[in-house]
Amino acid sequence: MRFFRHGLNPPFEFSEFLKQCYVIGYKSLPLIGLTAFIMGLVLTMQLRPSMADYGVEAQLPAIVAIAVIREVGPVITALIFAGKIGSSIGAELGSMKVTEQIDAMEVSGTNPFKYLVATRVLACTLMLPVLVMLGDAVSLYGAYLGVNIHTNTSFTLYWTQVFDNLVFGDVLPAFTKSFFFGFAVGIIGCYKGYNSSKGTEGVGRSANSAVVVSSVIIFVIDLLAVQVTDILGY
Repeated sequence: MRFFRHGLNPPFEFSEFLKQCYVIGYKSLPLIGLTAFIMGLVLTMQLRPSMADYGVEAQLPAIVAIAVIREVGPVITALIFAGKIGSSIGAELGSMKVTEQIDAMEVSGTNPFKYLVATRVLACTLMLPVLVMLGDAVSLYGAYLGVNIHTNTSFTLYWTQVFDNLVFGDVLPAFTKSFFFGFAVGIIGCYKGYNSSKGTEGVGRSANSAVVVSSVIIFVIDLLAVQVTDILGY
């Protein structure tokens, strides 16, 4: 509630916000990309035998694409994001709290809530959807390589099958819920770090609880999102 009351009001810390977008978004891309590539490749290899038994192996690109875009991509990316960024924010703000750097910022006239919390929460909220989109693309490319392990499917044919079977209702809910995933990771990481107890043990506890709570909340949000999209007919 404090974030919505004060974090979105001027003045804004644009330079710190852009820095956090770089740190949170750009520097997370290699890990997200590697995870997404392996995820697409492994998912394709695991699904192939079962689909071959039912004689629908030709639908493998479409099935993998729908699974990745709708559910697997956003959730796995958000969990990796929570593990990397949630723990980082919790540890960073926890260390600043323990060493009284936050108190020093208040004394110097800087609003630590706007500078530390608002910028990180907004950066997480905006960067995770971008990472999800890039991760989905990399994952589908990994799936393309998985399809070609046992068969010879052209690049054009593969992507034609993928996009012919994807509809707007597959992309929009997944893209929308990734904003909520990012907000949850950012707000929980900042809360745990900003309210860290004294001592180095409190810093470690803040980083650990930020990851655990964020991961649980991601699954809860995903459950609610699936229920809402089912009611809306998506």
